[in-house]
Amino acid sequence: MNKNLASKPPWIKSQIPSGKNYYNIKKLVKNLNLATVCESAACPNIGECWNGGTATLMLMGDTCTRGCRFCNVKTGNPKRWLDEKEPEKVAFTLSRLQLNYVVLTSVNRDDLEDEGAGHFAKTIQLLKQKKPELLIEVLTPDFSGKKNLIQKIILAQPDVFAHNIETVERLSSQVRDPRAGYRKSLRVLEFVKKEKPSIYIKSSLMLGLGETKKELLSTLKDLRSIGCDVLTLGQYLRPQKRHLPVQSFISPQEFKEWEQIAKAMGFIYCASGPLVRSSYRAGEFFMSALIQKQKGIS
Repeated sequence: MNKNLASKPPWIKSQIPSGKNYYNIKKLVKNLNLATVCESAACPNIGECWNGGTATLMLMGDTCTRGCRFCNVKTGNPKRWLDEKEPEKVAFTLSRLQLNYVVLTSVNRDDLEDEGAGHFAKTIQLLKQKKPELLIEVLTPDFSGKKNLIQKIILAQPDVFAHNIETVERLSSQVRDPRAGYRKSLRVLEFVKKEKPSIYIKSSLMLGLGETKKELLSTLKDLRSIGCDVLTLGQYLRPQKRHLPVQSFISPQEFKEWEQIAKAMGFIYCASGPLVRSSYRAGEFFMSALIQKQKGIS
């Protein structure tokens, strides 16, 4: 790693989170013992999103059965522990908050028979019953590529289905847990789009891990070829020393160029910038307007 990369460039800067809605969400999720990926993954945009009416809740605990080398969520074996009341807690929490758009994600739960797909689907269904106007995006694990498990999520009818490919194919085995896979992730997204063409499909990549421009372009082409509609591109930032080092910092101008390339390739929307994450307020705002227009909501 280049010693110059030890210091972050000036454009890698986020505001200290604050605001009424931010503190309301923080208090409620703490009182109900819920996890948010915003906190677990140390997202730099937590204040902007929570105050803007978007939150990302992490289902099935804060311990992941996989150990990706970029991720700040802790790894372990939950030994089939599951809070069966969590779907009701989530529905109750979100009905009390001033939210327009919610992202439901989860840790990987390879220890469970259905890898948590049923729990995920139940949460979506209860949310739709409790607050029908709330738009729901799911950011799911790969469920080991099992179509019957992915089908459970599709049948719950989220508005947006997201699954992150994370990086280019060459780097996938170095960056992600061995049980994940570049082609497996593509197959997950492709299956969802074929099963329900009307659903918006979304994926995300981190830049700065050592990918080349040619590899990144190839990845974008792969995503478009299987029907991916929405893309987010952000700078990889090393959470702790045990994680993969940053290989390069991508300039805001380069991110802007990739955004233009993605739109020219046919992506409906691309959020691209150093601090952009897969769940990002600006992206959710755009998706909300798009979905409401599709549903005929003014």
